[in-house]
Parts: sequence; C-alpha cells; structure tokens
Amino acid sequence: MNSSRKVVAITGASQGIGAGLVKAFRDRDYRVIANSRSIKPSNDPDVITVAGDIGDRAVAERMVNEAVSRFGRIDTLINNAGIFIAKPFTAYTQEDYANVLAINLNGFFHISQLAVVQMEKQGSGHIVNVTTTLADHAMDGVPSVLASLTKGGLNSATKSLAIEYAKRGIRVNAVSPGIIKTPMHAPETHAALGALHPVGRMGEISDIVEAILYLDSAGFVTGEILHVDGGQIAGH
Repeated sequence: MNSSRKVVAITGASQGIGAGLVKAFRDRDYRVIANSRSIKPSNDPDVITVAGDIGDRAVAERMVNEAVSRFGRIDTLINNAGIFIAKPFTAYTQEDYANVLAINLNGFFHISQLAVVQMEKQGSGHIVNVTTTLADHAMDGVPSVLASLTKGGLNSATKSLAIEYAKRGIRVNAVSPGIIKTPMHAPETHAALGALHPVGRMGEISDIVEAILYLDSAGFVTGEILHVDGGQIAGH
C-alpha cells in the first residue's frame, strides 16, 4: 500500500460544496474518502465513497477504517455535512431539533474523534469545520436558532481543539460561509438572498472551496474561524 500521497475525508460530499471539495482535492492528487447519505459509488480508484448518515458512529467508523485500510492515513478531515432548518423558534419540532443535532454536532463528534486518533499516530493532521456566519451575526427575517446552537458550538469547539492539539501536530480551523449558491437554494431566491450580503450577491461554491484549500496549506494557521460571507460579519 502506497501511503505517501495525502488523504482527505469529506462529509456531505455528494453535491454542492462537498462535491466541489472532492473535485478540488482530486485535482491536487489527494486520495478522497467521501460520505453522504445518498452518495453513489465512484469510478475513480482514488475516491472511496461511504454512504450513510454521519450522525451514526458506525458510518464514521467505516470512513476512518476505509481510509486507513485502503490509503494508510488521513491528513485532512472536512466536516462539511450539515442541515439548516429556518423556522421561528417556537415552530421547531422535537424531530427538527434531533435531526439538526444529529448531523451538525453528533456527526462532527464521531468522525473528528476517530480521525484525531489516527492523526495522533501520524503526528500530523488538519480538521476544517464548515459553520455559518449566522452563528456570529443573526439576521432579522432569517430564523436560525438551531443553526446558531450547533454551528456556533462548532466554532467554539474549533478553537478548543486547536489549542488542545497544537503541540501534537494537528491543526483545527473553520470556514464560516454566508449564503452560498448551492442546490439548496432555488434560482428564483438568489436575488433576495444575495441582497442579504453587503457585497450584494450570494457566494459561489468555489469561494468556500478556495478558503478551505488555503487553510489546508497554511501550516501556521490554527484555531481560525475564516468568514467567507460577503462582508456579513462586518455588519450591514
């Protein structure tokens, strides 16, 4: 087994930002472990797909086991899987609450914990969490309590893990997007959503991908929450 090439594990990898990340890292000759609930098998021998809900620890275990058994290592983990449910606070159901926590927090916990064990053996590694600027800068008309609860937690966990593992060769960062033009948003909503950003447009998938690639190459950066949000974090 040739384990000299770098390996990235990506959750939420079947469409949108996740699919963009798979392509970008393959273009840089990384081997990829890609997960989502609906992901299809890959024809690329350097892309292993693991279908399933990342909130299930058994799925996270499969991802890590496949990465190590097939490719020998995990250099980067990107916690991209996430769900967003925009409802008034009192309209959230118990099912909404359970689903958001399962993907946004439990999924992060399971795969990150297992990946860190492997990264410690290697003496190096990098974790990137995809969060949201809404956790720092709530907006009237965009109800987002569950996103703030979970993604805000990931922002805090990013800093905590970065410090805990700083001397062990493992970096931990986050990218905090604004509203990105993905299949989640119907084209007829783009103008209104773009107007929510000071720059007057939605972000592109490439904006987030490039930010993550930067962090992955920035060896002196850890504990950073990089806002890629068209100026939302600065104000309105």
